Amino acid sequence: MHAAQFLDAQQALGFVTPQFYNIERNIYEVKYPSFDYASLIPVVTEGSEWARGTVFYSMDSAGKAEWMSGAGFDMPYADVSKTQFVHGFHMAGIGYEWNLEEISVASLEGINMSDAKARAARRIAEQMLWNIAMTGNTEKNWTGLINDANVTAADVAGNGTGSATFWAAKTPDQILADINGGITGIYTGTQETEMANTVLLPTAIFQYLASTPRSSTSDTTILNFLLANNAYTAETGQPLTVRALRALATADPGGDGRAVVYRRDPEVLRFHLPMPHRFLPPFQKSSMTWEVAGILRTGGTEIRLPKAVRYLDGILDS
Repeated sequence: MHAAQFLDAQQALGFVTPQFYNIERNIYEVKYPSFDYASLIPVVTEGSEWARGTVFYSMDSAGKAEWMSGAGFDMPYADVSKTQFVHGFHMAGIGYEWNLEEISVASLEGINMSDAKARAARRIAEQMLWNIAMTGNTEKNWTGLINDANVTAADVAGNGTGSATFWAAKTPDQILADINGGITGIYTGTQETEMANTVLLPTAIFQYLASTPRSSTSDTTILNFLLANNAYTAETGQPLTVRALRALATADPGGDGRAVVYRRDPEVLRFHLPMPHRFLPPFQKSSMTWEVAGILRTGGTEIRLPKAVRYLDGILDS
């Protein structure tokens, strides 16, 4: 096969198309754990991928039972209030292109075309989604998992050395008290209707807890002790999830470290992804260039029950 035959666009397309489908198949087998937002936020892909957005309703009851006589006629009534919330979806894109030289050389040498460009586009798309999931997007007026203004946020107790809030200046007992205080704060703040099952920590803090003994006479680390002795596990008998999240190192308003304590459940929060990133079939965009468009549609992170989430600030000195 000689490269010269590809001076005809239709013949070149006949080579490009099967190459594209082979590359696309390989790309979707690749995982990017460093951008694994789905392990932290439930991802919702339901509904039409072209929907303008999603609508949900929040309902609350009102009324009070009163004493009355058997002959009474002033019956107290219960009522419900309903609030509508609308969350929009938007499209973004990242693709790649091939030129005639790349196509011709690949054909002449009898090799598959490189999927490096497709991998790069896919990785950039996942990185964009990760950033949106964590911190939102200012252009779309979105916030993310770690910076929602509706979530209760406060510095942890300033009872460390020199009244410091930073955990490096606190004892293991004080650190454990801060974390359990965040868990129980959600429980009591919601009249015992919500219980956090997940704790996210700045990476440096997580590593410190995972490698520091509970006490000078203990062979258990602070993290191991926390996993075995926390308010969520004591109440439910279920294991508490504790994860490291690099984005938390400077997440509080002052640029210091923040912990996120929350119930990981789509009822509480969700990442809208009606159309995960995908490639469209290649088309010829010029006499010597073929483009592969990549598109996605997302609504970002939506925290529907902000009282089931809490931010613990000032835990790491930036």
